[in-house]
Amino acid sequence: MRLTGKVAMITGGANGIGRQVTEVFAKEGAKVAICDIADEEGEEVENVIREAGGEARFFKMDVSDREDVNRTVEKIERQLGSLDILINNAGINRDAKLLDMTEEEWDQVINVNLKGAFNCTQAVAPGMVERESGSIVNASSVVALYGNYGQTNYAASKAGLIAMTKVWARELGPSNVTVNAVAPGFIKTQMMKGVPESVIEKIEGQTPLDRLGEPEEVAKTYLFLASDEASYVNGSVFSVDGGLVV
Repeated sequence: MRLTGKVAMITGGANGIGRQVTEVFAKEGAKVAICDIADEEGEEVENVIREAGGEARFFKMDVSDREDVNRTVEKIERQLGSLDILINNAGINRDAKLLDMTEEEWDQVINVNLKGAFNCTQAVAPGMVERESGSIVNASSVVALYGNYGQTNYAASKAGLIAMTKVWARELGPSNVTVNAVAPGFIKTQMMKGVPESVIEKIEGQTPLDRLGEPEEVAKTYLFLASDEASYVNGSVFSVDGGLVV
């Protein structure tokens, strides 16, 4: 039970990798705040965790809305206690080639993926600094490291998260707050379900492990970085991609 007694806030915690992280953290003893805009899925995850004997609460929250984030963080700390862990996992994609991408598609992705992480970290970090303890993990992506066709906005947002991780590790480290990032490769989530089988086979062929990743494999990396086992890990980017980027 590596997270016993800790309170964790997980954005985008109702679906995909975020849901897996939420469930793994709860199994490891954390009190989990599931933050997402998806009502039904968020409440379902809360119920699943509670039925399994864990402690979780769903909070509807839009990471791109700064006031909503601030209100939600106050609610979480009032109901669950001071936050020890922040997982900036919320993310969306609006894919299009550079010459076809609209300003709206650019803004939507940057506002959720990049500004959302900024909003949440600014809301949570002061308390961590004051207590001189905390762990922040940002969800980047393999595309931040090598780019991807049709994902100007998504790749930019995920690369920006890596840059912010490096800055925050320097700024918050002296207060014993660690900041790291995880860069997943192609993982079996809802986001991959619309991808043609021929493309999946090509991705698998380019990956040394010759397969897509499982959400739990990514969640376990988050678990390590959020636990006391990673107390001297700061400013790092962990690729969980089967060797796609080597």
